[in-house]
Amino acid sequence: MTQPLGPVMLDLEGQTLSKEDKRLLKNPAVGGVILFARNVESATQVRELCDSIRGVRGDLLLAIDQEGGRVQRIRQGVTRMPPMARIGDVFDEDQAVGLTLAKDAGWLLGMEMAACGLDISFAPVLDVDSGISSVIGDRSFSRDPQHVALLGQAFVHGLHEAGMAAVGKHFPGHGGVGADSHTALPVDERPLSAIKERDLVPFSQLATLLNGVMPAHIVYSAFDSRPAGFSPSWLGMLRESLGFKGCIFSDDLSMAGAHEAGGPAERAKAALTAGCDMLLICNDREAALEVVQACHDVFNKRPAKLRYGRARPQLEALAALGRWRKTHARLEALVADAS
Repeated sequence: MTQPLGPVMLDLEGQTLSKEDKRLLKNPAVGGVILFARNVESATQVRELCDSIRGVRGDLLLAIDQEGGRVQRIRQGVTRMPPMARIGDVFDEDQAVGLTLAKDAGWLLGMEMAACGLDISFAPVLDVDSGISSVIGDRSFSRDPQHVALLGQAFVHGLHEAGMAAVGKHFPGHGGVGADSHTALPVDERPLSAIKERDLVPFSQLATLLNGVMPAHIVYSAFDSRPAGFSPSWLGMLRESLGFKGCIFSDDLSMAGAHEAGGPAERAKAALTAGCDMLLICNDREAALEVVQACHDVFNKRPAKLRYGRARPQLEALAALGRWRKTHARLEALVADAS
């Protein structure tokens, strides 16, 4: 039987656990840990860090952002992943080849992250590139919503083949605004019909396949005055209209786009009230402590269902797999071509 977890996913100070980290991880309100580049030296070191975290709390959900391209926290000992737009380029040339590559890339990512001791990577990005968002850009598979949906679906199938959950982001779509929600609160003023016809297409088609979804810190003013991650209307649509059954992760509550909801405790409560299951609070330990305090009596089973459930592959054994060798070579060639 799945045991519920606390709703807070927080970050760590360095590449090993400090005494403060260990103390905080024992708090029942903490349900997960996200690793950043400062926590990473190599794949082997990440595996050791994950083992040490589980030595403190074996039930925690361990996550990372390992999309490829600009967003790849682990760089030593794993495959260098290209931006997903490069896989989109392959798809444009030959759809069958592109779909196979997307699926193999998802599988390889899942196998490597599982071997590093992680449960999930926050991937795939399902935003549709509109050519105006600097924070999305080549993180998106394509400017065509159907292409994003098809390649995203293949990528998710690959993750699932590796035994790893898939977390789509940033619902209902970050590609239509120029501002970066890390540093501002973007407002997308398009009518809801335009968002449904474009940005929502990948999420609509993949909602029942995804295990997790991360909403955007963006206001879609034609539908709700609140950012999507604080909006019962948006998250209700995700659950009821789109049929999503998995875990909803807030985007980082320390981001500027989240400050509209008030202080750290107010942001946490607003996200939970809207329908988020797990709250990310990163790069601000004081705020994390406040959120942990505010969530002392909140527990949820959905995050726990995303833990990696298979025997973990060994990093050094991956190269013995023909599928890994072929996919590794193809992806690293795309990185080389892009540089």
